[in-house]
Amino acid sequence: MRPRRIHITGAAGSGTTTLGRALAAATGAVHLDTDDVYWLPTDPPFREKRQIPDRLALLDDALGRTDRWLLAGSLIGWGDPLIPRFDLVVFLLIPPVLRMQRLRDREVERYGAETLAPGGAMHATHHAFLDWAEAYDTGTRVSRNLQAHEAWLSRLPCPVLRIEGDTTVEDRVRRVLSVRLGEGRAWQG
Repeated sequence: MRPRRIHITGAAGSGTTTLGRALAAATGAVHLDTDDVYWLPTDPPFREKRQIPDRLALLDDALGRTDRWLLAGSLIGWGDPLIPRFDLVVFLLIPPVLRMQRLRDREVERYGAETLAPGGAMHATHHAFLDWAEAYDTGTRVSRNLQAHEAWLSRLPCPVLRIEGDTTVEDRVRRVLSVRLGEGRAWQG
């Protein structure tokens, strides 16, 4: 049986949202992103966190509306009540240099190079975000880091599919769609 309720997680810039959207297009499942419930709508975005009970209520409602969904993003530190809902967790891990370049490119695409440049309205915020994201691979000073992710994954009761390296979206979709439940706890992608 194919998994119907999939959580896709990894570091910022690892491609969780991209994979979630691609899988939704391929399967017709509903795609949800943790950023949409984690952050309150602000301009510019990603400035004010929503309270944890409110995040959980929003996700509980959204996940309860369908039996086939893809939830992209991170739940570390706040989303454990959702764990029993997962049929499968997909963990994306890409080389740090590539991930950081993707984040830089994404930030420029979102906000514009001028806004992020020295003297720009978001220069300090942009660099604080990049510093936070870069600490994922090597540090423990941020709550969302590789060590914390690995510990969280090791406690999950459902199978975990690890997809490591610089792989295409198409390859990632193929790997996820090839998973059949009941074939063991973990796969190496």
